[in-house]
Amino acid sequence: MTEALNESNEQEGLEEDTQHGRFLTFAIGHEFFGVSIEYVKEIIGIQPIIEVPEVPNYVKGIINLRGSIIPVIDVRLKFKKDFLDYNDRTCIIVIEIKNILVGLIVDNVSDVLKISDDNIVPPPDIKTGFHNKYIKGIGMVNKEVKLLLDCEKILDEDELEQMENGKWKTENK
Repeated sequence: MTEALNESNEQEGLEEDTQHGRFLTFAIGHEFFGVSIEYVKEIIGIQPIIEVPEVPNYVKGIINLRGSIIPVIDVRLKFKKDFLDYNDRTCIIVIEIKNILVGLIVDNVSDVLKISDDNIVPPPDIKTGFHNKYIKGIGMVNKEVKLLLDCEKILDEDELEQMENGKWKTENK
């Protein structure tokens, strides 16, 4: 019986590890990013967004996804890039951060890629810009660079709490 339990636990451990090193990649302009697949709940096309007054400009509003109200942020604006009109390639990646669902509006979704730990390097030590703040690592895939986001840092604790309670501060961070 103990052997069967140990085998079961080993199989469960293997199932959990299948997500390690897998990243959903997407584009913002000419840059390619990746988020660990463990955070991704689903990918949906752009849909009507209900604007919420007095929120930071990168918070586009909320969507109703099968009865769940989900705040959505435009990653372009969060990363201080110019706004780009949404089109048929624009997607919302629904991620879960600390039990809160958040939609990330991106230019387009590429692939789910397996990037081994050997092909991931830490970001350069840059004291300004989003690289140090949001980037967990830099992945190399077939000589292409993928900036791997740290989902836990895309939104800080205050922003997550405000999204959970529906009370956003109006200053832009």
